[in-house]
Amino acid sequence: MAAAASSSSRASSSSRASSSSRSPRDPADATSLVIAAAMGDEPADTILENCSIYSVYTGEILHDMQVSIYGDRISYVGHDASHTRGPRTATVDLGGRRVAPGYADPHIHIDQFVMPSEFAKEALLCGVTSLFSDPIDVVSVAGHRGFEEFLRAGRGLPIRIFQTVPGGLPVDPRFSRRGSGAMHARQMAAVRRNPDVLGMGEVFSWTKVTERDPRTMRSISDMTRQHCIINGHTAGASGRKLAAYVASGIISCHEPINFEQAIERLRLGMWVMIREGSIRRDLEGIVREVLSHGPCLERLMFCSDGLDPAAIRKFGHIDHCVREAVRLGIRPVDAVTMATRNVFDYYMMGRDLGGIAPGRLADILVMRKGDHSSFRPETVMVGGRTVVSKGRLAVDVPARRTPAWIRRTVRTPRLSASDFAVRARGRATSANTIVLKTEIITGLGTAPVVCDGDGRVVPHPDAADVWKVAAFDRVRGGGGTRGRRTVGFLEGLGGDVGAFASTWSFHENDMIVIGSDDAEMAAAANHLTGNNGGVAVSRNGRIVASMPLQFAGIVSTAPFDTVLEQFGQVNGAMSDAGCRFERPVLVPLFLPFLALPLVRMTSGGMVHVTEGRRIDPLRYGDA
Repeated sequence: MAAAASSSSRASSSSRASSSSRSPRDPADATSLVIAAAMGDEPADTILENCSIYSVYTGEILHDMQVSIYGDRISYVGHDASHTRGPRTATVDLGGRRVAPGYADPHIHIDQFVMPSEFAKEALLCGVTSLFSDPIDVVSVAGHRGFEEFLRAGRGLPIRIFQTVPGGLPVDPRFSRRGSGAMHARQMAAVRRNPDVLGMGEVFSWTKVTERDPRTMRSISDMTRQHCIINGHTAGASGRKLAAYVASGIISCHEPINFEQAIERLRLGMWVMIREGSIRRDLEGIVREVLSHGPCLERLMFCSDGLDPAAIRKFGHIDHCVREAVRLGIRPVDAVTMATRNVFDYYMMGRDLGGIAPGRLADILVMRKGDHSSFRPETVMVGGRTVVSKGRLAVDVPARRTPAWIRRTVRTPRLSASDFAVRARGRATSANTIVLKTEIITGLGTAPVVCDGDGRVVPHPDAADVWKVAAFDRVRGGGGTRGRRTVGFLEGLGGDVGAFASTWSFHENDMIVIGSDDAEMAAAANHLTGNNGGVAVSRNGRIVASMPLQFAGIVSTAPFDTVLEQFGQVNGAMSDAGCRFERPVLVPLFLPFLALPLVRMTSGGMVHVTEGRRIDPLRYGDA
């Protein structure tokens, strides 16, 4: 945000659809009216009676309370709100139900799987009223124009969406696609003036900070000079490297995977977002140790870092984090505080959001009567407007039409089997392989190869579980002799499929194709190009599962339930074919991700990230 003083306008702008018509445009007038309502000189719109409040300011549960709401803000909290009642005031007896501030996810990528309008429906049912979005993938595909389009896609929804300017592009200028969607300084300055944009997203290549990369230093300086928040990503950093990163002014991280990493960051003055999402679930290991260590909750938050459709339906969202924390021994009011006040204190928005108190925006959760363990609300209010009632959506969530240009970002030409051939420059003795240790973690291996009669190199018949893997620059149109493409070898996937292909990959957004048959790899790739993006599985000459992702090749424009079904079919098809991983869709997603060791595959080459060099897919002679 431009400054802490502007948090009020930013908080209000992010929920235009939920603001009351009684809220005047002049902030001074609005404040005067809320004061008048607190005094009883203006009647409240709504009074919530007979409730118990999770007080995130004192760590108490306050019983037999009443809450008055005027316009989009809370005007009074106390035991007797009768002085705020007018002839048209709606009075709601909550029968002793507990109420909490709306939950917030402080770091989430919502440019995944479904459009913001579809994700908002699921998040609201879980009590999440604020999302802090880092749309790095849509920007990596479509740059500044894509960022602006994604801002439009999130407007007018009954949920608060705060955006950050992606801070990690290009991931590695030596190997990333030229441009990689990164916004230049003038564009970043322009979008920061947008009231929905409050800072910079995760700067995950922390070596850019420790090595003082000039472009990164300028971006950080511009943001800190305007008192903007910059989110961190310090996976693998410790000691002086971590200290140097914190010295830059970046004071949060969602990457700690255990308590030792979390406490090191807390001791250096950082805020830690405990990740519990589709990529990793770190909450249990960290929270158990937090309890044995002693109080250090003030700078702890929960975040998802992104949720796939199956995960949010199975577990929930931030409500799941609160449930789990309480199950592990955290006091309920402290778990609620981690999900609410701590987030807005970190973002310097605490005077508007994060608690139930006079002057705060009326983002309120009403829990089920007598239910003190699920933390899944029965009623959700955003800015005083009821958006969930009796556990069901109470408002229409509009879906915005997407322009044709954002649905035409898969520009790979029609491919043939020959585009997946690996040809040797000499006598190849073996292949350098990307070894899948998990869906995400890779290593460097070798596998024997042979040369067929047409001069093409293929895995040796005795080489078990060795696949072709190809990466095409689908944004600029890589394929054939045009554009960037790389074909190499991968091992450890398991199973028996012809091809597995995806246009969504962190954060190069190459088209990744894995397969055992060149013709099927071409068919799967062409299927995705024809669908303007997505994920597909080909087996025995036909597409057996497909999840179209039409928006920038990374997000579906279909309803949530449709995407949920398609997501299950893709993972199911791979599992049925013998893939050894529980979440196969993560494999092509992470293969090009240059921020993680050890070996990655991009359209520009096979990269040894740790050593900072390209690797030839083939080994020659004694190499």
